Amino acid sequence: MADQCCAGKSGATALNDPKWRRILWIALLINGAMFLVEIVAGVAADSRALQADALDFLGDSANYAISLTVAGMAIAWRARAAMLKATTMLAFGLWILGSTIWGFIDGSAPHAETMGMIGVVALAANVAVALMLYRYRTGDANMRSVWICSRNDAIGNLAVMGAALGVFGTGQGWPDLLVAAIMALLAIWGSAEVFRHARRDLTAA
Repeated sequence: MADQCCAGKSGATALNDPKWRRILWIALLINGAMFLVEIVAGVAADSRALQADALDFLGDSANYAISLTVAGMAIAWRARAAMLKATTMLAFGLWILGSTIWGFIDGSAPHAETMGMIGVVALAANVAVALMLYRYRTGDANMRSVWICSRNDAIGNLAVMGAALGVFGTGQGWPDLLVAAIMALLAIWGSAEVFRHARRDLTAA
């Protein structure tokens, strides 16, 4: 009950708050730039964890654009948009799992130094976005989905940095693949959480 009251208050405030839209625009620009940085670095370093994180940045950019589109609409439309985002999160997770399986077959080792450096930059970007979105984490399904994406991204960046250390220490590619699998599970788990919240909002509407 307390969570529902808090969610309603936060959602109503955010819908009338220009700061919410400004934050989403900033997050959109940051994620778009980081996608370009990570996809180039991921291919150059042969890191599937970096490539997966790059596609995550691209997916988040699309999610922020959807959130900007539906921010002023009725709660039912915002919940439907959240379901669409949950679907993209699920597809992203399944894609990473497939890429990880292929990585085990291929057996190559990525460039650990590049992974570490780009991981630090990506972590700083995602922590900045997550801090900006923190006050809206208990809003409606659409707002919560944005917060969950940012939170998962920061966790994923820590894992990428850990994978870089693992690759550097072992000289093998399995730490990179392990992190890619963890990121896939985070995306799948996050999509289920967004689906549940969106269904509650649709029921309430």
